[in-house]
Amino acid sequence: MIEEHTLFFRFGVALVIGILVGLQREYAFDTREQELFAGTRTFALMALSGCAAAMIGDILDTPWPFFAVLIVVGAFLAVSHYVGAMKGAVGLTTETAALLTVLSGGLVYWGEVLLAVALAVTMAVLLSLKLETQRFVRKLTREDIIATLQFAVITAIVLPLLPNRNFGPSPFDVLNPYTIWLLVVLISGISFVGYVLNKTLGASRGIALTGLVGGLASSTAVTLTFAQRSRKIGKLAKPFALAITIASTVMFARVMVEAAVVNPALIPKLWIPIMSPILVGLLFSLYLYLSQQSQSEEEVSLDNPFDLGMAIKFGLAFTVILLAARAAQIYFGETGIYISSALSGLVGVDAIVLSLAELSREAGGIDQEVAVRGIILAAVANTVAKGGIVLVAGTGRLRRVVLPGFLLMILVAILLMVFLV
Repeated sequence: MIEEHTLFFRFGVALVIGILVGLQREYAFDTREQELFAGTRTFALMALSGCAAAMIGDILDTPWPFFAVLIVVGAFLAVSHYVGAMKGAVGLTTETAALLTVLSGGLVYWGEVLLAVALAVTMAVLLSLKLETQRFVRKLTREDIIATLQFAVITAIVLPLLPNRNFGPSPFDVLNPYTIWLLVVLISGISFVGYVLNKTLGASRGIALTGLVGGLASSTAVTLTFAQRSRKIGKLAKPFALAITIASTVMFARVMVEAAVVNPALIPKLWIPIMSPILVGLLFSLYLYLSQQSQSEEEVSLDNPFDLGMAIKFGLAFTVILLAARAAQIYFGETGIYISSALSGLVGVDAIVLSLAELSREAGGIDQEVAVRGIILAAVANTVAKGGIVLVAGTGRLRRVVLPGFLLMILVAILLMVFLV
């Protein structure tokens, strides 16, 4: 039997959920001066009804009381929808929210409080974003829908079918089909995130935010995406450069966090050589942001963001370099650690940073200074690789904007590694 204070808490949460959704619905309809069949009080009562029905069902050891409440509420909603349709209102949004509110009340009683609250907050957000979602949908084209379906296929169908294990003897034991294809999905996903943000926030703001978010996953993928798109949309060279610089700055910060989590003992030797390029990147990003603010933002028509061919080519390059890095580590000892760090950094820093931090933490593992140098080399090599991507795939204007910042970040990291580590 549930204790009394827990029971009152759950009913209180159900009441708050109903009030939250009801307030949103009442505010939305007041702004449009339309009649609403259920407001704050009605939604609150629906949530309480769901919670009470779940309690009665628990006491009687049968789900039928809850089903009965759902049927009664559903009947009321059907009548309300019919009356509204007769007046020309054919939407089901409020009716569906009412039904979910009853279900949320039941979830609260059953102890799924966090899920019920998350569901209520999600409902309130979706209900509040009607104008924004309608505006976004109106901007979509047939090519956008096809690209989205293609991305869904490679993510939800192809990726789960691939084996998530390594094959073959060393150095081929690093080949994991799932991991390699996951990188292909990641590159495509970064492009989609940027595309959605561009559609909703506008070109400059959306691109910069994509650099920040994408840098948390793969700054290399961000660089590849925007360098390629700079050839199609030359007017956005500075916003693209800002996104690439932000992503690269976030990459250095990500390296610091990963090393600190696995082996905090590395931080005294690592923080200055890593924090210095972060500071350079922040200052250069601020310069790019302020310089583009002085220009008038132009409306740009963005085309299909999905390029599976480019993503697959990058996945193949990742596989080749991964093999080379593994071979260097096996056959060249400590020197191989530096070689593998540099080669691994060409395609990504996470794996090599976590590996070196773990190896330097274990007794009898590699020296901490060797690990720190390897981590810095990986970060520098990753920045060099992104500079190469900008040189090969980007326009001349993008190269002129991005490369000075990259060179400063690389120079600062190398000098501090030589003199401080």
